[in-house]
Amino acid sequence: MRGVSFSDVNNGRAVGFRGTILRTTNSGTTWITQTTSVTTNWLYGVSFSDANNGCTVGDSGTILYTTNGGTTWTTQTSGTTNTLYGISFIDVNNGVAVGLKGTILNTTNGGETWTTQKSGTTNILEGVYFSDANNGTAVGLNGTILHTTNGGVTFIEEHQIYEIPTQFLLSNNWPNPFNPSTRITYTIPKRSDVSIKVFNLLGSEVTELVKSEMEAGGYDIEFNASNLPSGVYFYRIQAGNFIDTKKMILLK
Repeated sequence: MRGVSFSDVNNGRAVGFRGTILRTTNSGTTWITQTTSVTTNWLYGVSFSDANNGCTVGDSGTILYTTNGGTTWTTQTSGTTNTLYGISFIDVNNGVAVGLKGTILNTTNGGETWTTQKSGTTNILEGVYFSDANNGTAVGLNGTILHTTNGGVTFIEEHQIYEIPTQFLLSNNWPNPFNPSTRITYTIPKRSDVSIKVFNLLGSEVTELVKSEMEAGGYDIEFNASNLPSGVYFYRIQAGNFIDTKKMILLK
């Protein structure tokens, strides 16, 4: 599971793999599966303003909304194909969603329409919280923290952490399993020639994601496998003398 939201001590929702939505009405003692029209997209964030009204977001700009506690879910038009990772509803009308490439979306009518707001960053935004219609904070990759006091008309970068890595590192891709896109992050402590290749289960090269001289720092890339069949794949980094390989699973 990737996201969870409780509207009170008893009522909660959890979302995740291939449109999975689970509901509890007894503080998590038992969970039941709710049905949606989304069966291939991952869901990453969920927010309920009360026991009945809630929203969940996910792959390729997916937004689903319910007004009956999740008995039925309605697909809303987000206006973006960027993956959305976080969602926050202050009440039944006012909500904000955040995601890939610094995407911030706002609604004031329960999601009937969503409008794009300027974030001032291209970093992935993974979480958002609004305490009221005006005051909110979004957080994301590379220590990004954005704050607004006017409902998102403007966002101010409060703090951003830039640390020079002390070691080579290839992280596990996220999400995994994935369909059709996943993110791969890596760090290099000094300027290096970097190559990142993807291989299938037979060891044949599928694609080369990176082939460049890179400065020291942390990096994040997207691997889109929409043209590949389901299966196990491996991604390998070579940066100077550093080599590492990790496994990922494409499920369509």
